[in-house]
Amino acid sequence: MSFVEIQGLSRRFGALRALDDLSLSIQEGEWVAITGPSGSGKTTLLNILSGLDHASSGKVSVGGTDLSSLPARELARYRQRTIGLVFQQFHLIPYLTALENIMLAQYVHSMTDRPEAEEALRRVGLGERLHHLPSQLSGGEQQRVCIARALINQPPLILADEPTGNLDAVNEAVVMNLLTDLHQRGHTLILVTHDPTIASRADREIRLEHGRLAAPEAPGAIAQLGVLAELWRLLEEDNAGVSVARRGVADLLADGLLAFLDGKIAFTERGRTLAASAVRRVRLAEVLLARTLATTEECGRALPVAAGFEDQVCAFLDHPNQCPHGRPIPPGGSCCGVPEPVAVVEVEA
Repeated sequence: MSFVEIQGLSRRFGALRALDDLSLSIQEGEWVAITGPSGSGKTTLLNILSGLDHASSGKVSVGGTDLSSLPARELARYRQRTIGLVFQQFHLIPYLTALENIMLAQYVHSMTDRPEAEEALRRVGLGERLHHLPSQLSGGEQQRVCIARALINQPPLILADEPTGNLDAVNEAVVMNLLTDLHQRGHTLILVTHDPTIASRADREIRLEHGRLAAPEAPGAIAQLGVLAELWRLLEEDNAGVSVARRGVADLLADGLLAFLDGKIAFTERGRTLAASAVRRVRLAEVLLARTLATTEECGRALPVAAGFEDQVCAFLDHPNQCPHGRPIPPGGSCCGVPEPVAVVEVEA
């Protein structure tokens, strides 16, 4: 039996059907991204899974527990023992410190354990911010407190509703890698997002439209970035040959980003420019992870920093020239002193 089982789920608000005969299953330890336009039922689904709302009809089971049959007291116990919630709005108690917010979650669950709460904050990079109030923390730091709070009682299911919606690119990368770590440690993760880059990190995407399942979107640009970064390493740095049968190569040939040169596959000028940009974004993300969380993704496997924020992240990191694995980071734009291309205008004599 699946860890989460949803059968014929509907939620009505008067004449409005927020969820309409929805059925799906999620395996234990799986990371699922819930996507779809505003009003498609994403948050309503999370609220029902968390026990904050109830179905109008249908069945929802989590870990073998039928939520529809639970009285209020048992539903509260289910939330305490099974669910960790991470919201876009942080919902921290404003007059409690970061440490006290974590210990409050412990108290509601069973009993407080100060050393355990302190360690939870250290794991999210806030060991020096234990006694700060939420108003003294940045948005990214507050979200990390929320993640520590969600995890303190080791719930098997983490529900995250747009957890990076209020964050800049730097803090988004930090928070997403914390969530990735949770998934790797065995937690089942259900994350609502509008961002296809974030959705691409999940094991599976479930798209909702008008409260029903829709076909997932085709792989987007983020997948192509990964392929370009892999090929850059092989073609430009290792001088290795690449087979046309390799993942993504045929598509890049068709798009004019790769070509045959002297019998070998090579980047076209446009392909080389795009690949260098992809490599820069991936390796800046690796440096960011190493410096902020003291963790390092496998070389070339980090989620790229968001498009358009490369220069800000680069400046934040003081313009690194190597990733943690010793690979060079291609410079880009005026951020690293590379002049922007200047158009040449011919003037008649």
